[in-house]
Amino acid sequence: MAVAVARSRRRLRSIVTGPSRDAARTRGRPGLRYLPGLLVLGVPLLLALAGPLFAGDAGPRGTSLTTGGGHWLGTDFTGRDVLREVLLGGRSVVIVAVAATALTYAVALPAGFFCALTRRAWLEEALMRPLDVLLSVPSLLVVLLVAAAVRPGAAGLAVVVAVVGIPDAARIVRAAGAEAASRPAVEALRMQGESWTRLALGYVGRSIGRTLAADIGVRLTGAVYLVATAAFLGVGVAPDAADWAVMVDRNRTGLAVQPWATVVPALLIVALTAGGNLLADAALARPPRTEKDR
Repeated sequence: MAVAVARSRRRLRSIVTGPSRDAARTRGRPGLRYLPGLLVLGVPLLLALAGPLFAGDAGPRGTSLTTGGGHWLGTDFTGRDVLREVLLGGRSVVIVAVAATALTYAVALPAGFFCALTRRAWLEEALMRPLDVLLSVPSLLVVLLVAAAVRPGAAGLAVVVAVVGIPDAARIVRAAGAEAASRPAVEALRMQGESWTRLALGYVGRSIGRTLAADIGVRLTGAVYLVATAAFLGVGVAPDAADWAVMVDRNRTGLAVQPWATVVPALLIVALTAGGNLLADAALARPPRTEKDR
C-alpha cells in the first residue's frame, strides 16, 4: 500500500513539474518551425532596437518628398532623411506594444487563474463583472478619452493599452484554466496540500500553455495596432516625432510622388505583427511524436 501511495505521489508531481529529462530528450528539438517567424519579426525588432545606434546626425534637410540627392529612401514631408527616420522610429512602437502586452498579462494571468481555481463563486463574480463592463467599451474610445483628459507620454500610452486589454485576456485565461482546474488531477493535488501557486503555474498554466501562446500573439498584434493608431492620431507621441505610425500618417499625401516614406514604415509594422503571429503559430504546433510516444 505504501509503495502504491508513493508511486501515485510521484506521478502527480510529474504532472506538475513536467516530463523528466529523458522524456524531454526523446522529443528532440523544436526544429525549424520558429525560423519563419524569427526572420519576419527579426527585421523590425533589429531596426527598432539597434537602429538608433546607426542613425547618425540629422544633417541638413532636403526638398520635401523627393528621391535621390544622397538619401537612399528619399525625404519625408519635412525634408528629413527617410532612412534615418526609419532607424529612429521603431523603438517607440515596439517598446510600447511589448510593454503593454506584458502589463496586460501581469494582471490577467493571476486574475484568470484565481477565478479558475477559486471555489467561491461570489469572489469570481466580484472580480469578473467589472472587467466585463470595461470590455464593452471600445479600446480606441478609451485611448481618446484619456488623451482628451491628459496628454499621456509613451509610458502612459502603454498603461492605457494594457488596461483595455486586461478584460479580454483575463476571460481567456479563466475560460481555459477552468477546464484544466476541473480535472481529477487538480483535486488530487489539492488533497495532497499543494500550494495555490503550484496548482496555477505548475499544472493549470502548463495545461493551457498553447492557448496562452496563441493569445499572446493576437494580443501583441492588437497592441501594435492600437499603439500605431494612437500615434497616427497624435496620442502619446509628438506630431513630428520619428515614429513609424506617424511617418505613415504624415507622408501618405505624397504616396504617389515618394512612396518609400509611407511604404517602408507600413511594411515594418506589418512585419512586426505578422512575425509575432507566426511565432505564436509555431508555439502551437505539436512536436513530432516519437516511437516511445506512440
